[in-house]
Amino acid sequence: MSTIIPDPVVTDARLPEKVDVVIIGGGIVGASTALFLAQAGVSVALCEKGLIGAEQSGRNWGWVRQMGRDPAELPLAMESLRLWRGMNERVGGETGFRQTGITYLCTNARETQAYEGWLEHAQAFQIGSRLIGRGDLSGLLPGISGGFVSALHTPTDGRAEPTMATPAIARAAAQAGAHVLTNCAVRGVETKAGRVSGVVTERGPIVAAQVVLAGGAWSRLFAGNLDIDFPQLKILGTVARIGPVDGVPDMPVGGGNFAFRKRHDGGYSIAMRNANVVPIVPDSFRLFADFVPSLIKQWHELKLRIGSRFLEEWRTPRRWALDEISPFERVRVLDPVPVERFNQNGLINVIKAFPAFANARIQQSWSGLIDVTPDAVPVIGPVASLPGFFIASGFSGHGFGIGPGAGQMMAELVMGEQTTVDAQPFALERFAKSANVSRAFINDSRG
Repeated sequence: MSTIIPDPVVTDARLPEKVDVVIIGGGIVGASTALFLAQAGVSVALCEKGLIGAEQSGRNWGWVRQMGRDPAELPLAMESLRLWRGMNERVGGETGFRQTGITYLCTNARETQAYEGWLEHAQAFQIGSRLIGRGDLSGLLPGISGGFVSALHTPTDGRAEPTMATPAIARAAAQAGAHVLTNCAVRGVETKAGRVSGVVTERGPIVAAQVVLAGGAWSRLFAGNLDIDFPQLKILGTVARIGPVDGVPDMPVGGGNFAFRKRHDGGYSIAMRNANVVPIVPDSFRLFADFVPSLIKQWHELKLRIGSRFLEEWRTPRRWALDEISPFERVRVLDPVPVERFNQNGLINVIKAFPAFANARIQQSWSGLIDVTPDAVPVIGPVASLPGFFIASGFSGHGFGIGPGAGQMMAELVMGEQTTVDAQPFALERFAKSANVSRAFINDSRG
C-alpha cells in the first residue's frame, strides 16, 4: 500500500480578503468550476483542506465515458467528453486524456440483454455505442481469451490520468486569475440578511456573495453544519497499478469481474469490477430509508462492512463553531486502507481474460472513498434554503469523467447564465422525502 500523490500545484500563500465566489474542495469538479469562472473573468478562491486532487479525483479508474450512463446524466457526459477533447489545449498542459474507446465485455445473455436495454435509451444521442458479437471480439480486443459472448463498445469514449488532470486544471485556473489555496480548510459559511456573505477558513475570513460546496465525501458533513440535509453516503473503491504490458488493448476494458486502463506512464491500473465495500457508519442508519431501494437492487455488488470508519465517524463532531478547529483540519486527506484481496483477484481475472498480463505484478495499491447519492446521480445546483450557496457533489463514482462538464454547469449556474446542459435532473430538490429515487446506487466504473 502507498498513498496517492498528485502532481504538484503552486498555490497562494496569501488569503484574499474578498472574491466573487469561494469554492470548497480541490477535486476535479471544484477545480473545473474555478477554471470556467476564472476564464469568464469572475474572481474566485478555490480552497482545499489538503492537496489538489489528493482524494477520489486522484484515485479513480481514469475512465472518461458516456457508455452506461444514467439517461439523466448522459447529456452531461457527452458535453464533458467534448470538453475533455480540448482540455490539454485549454489548460496548456497534460491531463492524460486520449480518445481510445471503451469496451464492456459480457459473459452471458443476461448481461447482453441489459446492455441492449441501455442502447435503446442511448440510441437517440448518437454516441456510436454498439454491441459486438463473439466472433468480432478478437478483432477489437487482440489477445482476448475466455468465454465472453459479446461486448458493448463506444469508440468515442476515452481515458485520462487522475493524478495529472485535476492539478493541470487547477494550475490553469490560477493562471486565469483564481486564488488556489491548499492546506486551507473552510470551517463554515457566514450569512447576512439570510444569504451567503462569505466563509471562514482556518486562515481567516473571505468575503464572498456565492459559495460552491464541491467537497466530495466530506460534503454531507459540511452541509449538515448549515442545517442542510444532503443525502450522501460513501463507498470504498480499491485500485492497483501494474507495469507496462505488451499485446493488450490501449482502451479501458471491463469484464464481469475485472477492469483495466492503460496509464499515461505506460503501465495499467486494474481493479476488481463490481466489488464495492459499503462501510456501515452512523449515517447508514440516518439515511436508511433514502438508500434502501438502491441497496436492494444492487445487493449482489455490495459488501457491507462495519469497522473502524463507524467509530471514526461516530467520534467526528457534526456541529462546530467557526472559531473552532473543524473536522476538515483534523483529517487533511482521506487515505483508506485498500482491500488487497480485491486487487489480487482483479489481477487473476484480468490474466484469465487477457493472458498477456500473465507476468504482471502489483506495484502499488490504494483506495478512495466515493461520495454517492440515493439515485447515483450528482447534485449540481443551488440550495433554496440558503441563497448564494451551491452544491456540486454526490458524483457516485462518475465525477472524474463528467468533472469538466459539471464544472462548466456549476460556473454557468453561479453566473446566472443558461446552462449548456439542462440542470434540472441534478437539482437537490429531487431528494424531497416524497420523491422516488430508486435507481442504481453506484455505477460500475470509477470515472
